[in-house]
Amino acid sequence: MAAAAPTWDPHQYLRHAAHRARPFADLLARVTDLPADPARIADLGCGPGNVTVQLAERWPTAHITGYDNSAEMLARTEEYAGPTLGGGRLDFAHADLTDWAPTETYDLIASNAALQWVPAHLEALPGWLDALAPGGTLAVQMPDNIDAPLHVLMRDLVGSARWKNRLADVLRATDSVHDPLVYLDRLEALGCTTDIWQTTYMQLLNGPDAVLDWAKGTGLRPVLTTLADDPEARDSFLTAYRDLLRDAYPEQSYGTVLPFRRLFVVARKKG
Repeated sequence: MAAAAPTWDPHQYLRHAAHRARPFADLLARVTDLPADPARIADLGCGPGNVTVQLAERWPTAHITGYDNSAEMLARTEEYAGPTLGGGRLDFAHADLTDWAPTETYDLIASNAALQWVPAHLEALPGWLDALAPGGTLAVQMPDNIDAPLHVLMRDLVGSARWKNRLADVLRATDSVHDPLVYLDRLEALGCTTDIWQTTYMQLLNGPDAVLDWAKGTGLRPVLTTLADDPEARDSFLTAYRDLLRDAYPEQSYGTVLPFRRLFVVARKKG
């Protein structure tokens, strides 16, 4: 069966908001001056909008638009929309990144933990770069831990005899994020000055079954969407996955450590 577009739960996603927002701050710290002031900025896959606000804090005069395809997430952005304290503007719009095509020129196109859900994002890069002003920047952060127990155990369970007929192909592919050199080669060939790095965060999570709680906000969404009409099956899957995660990520007296590797790409278009 083809994978259904996952349904997102902003409340669940925001339960670990600080850990999810920190990589975007680290990404933006490596973005140098933009070519225009006020700048025009796009945030691809803005989710509930809480990290899009970081863009307004960094470039307070900018006109910033956050794009997302989840009605549930976009509903949460309303509290952030409108004029910013620096005289800029923050707005949000529906867009599916699988076919998003820029219709104006941007000084910065940013994306926080979204492109791993876009299978053809490499093929989209030339069009996005064409929409950047000379000297503009593409800044992207993606989870790069598909080989971590968090995902390996999920895939093993989905592929088990109990679940494979119902859940086959619902998870994102193991090559949803490419090797860093793939992005470096592609972006340099497209005329960018490129800075790429990886960081593994030792995320300290609190609460019972904290790693399961984390996964329910992101990687597990396709499974939860597929099983949404069968609460008994959903709970059975979650119980089995919870037990696997308890062994892989044992709770300590100070919480549960979830090592989480991320890939960062900052590509400046040559003027």
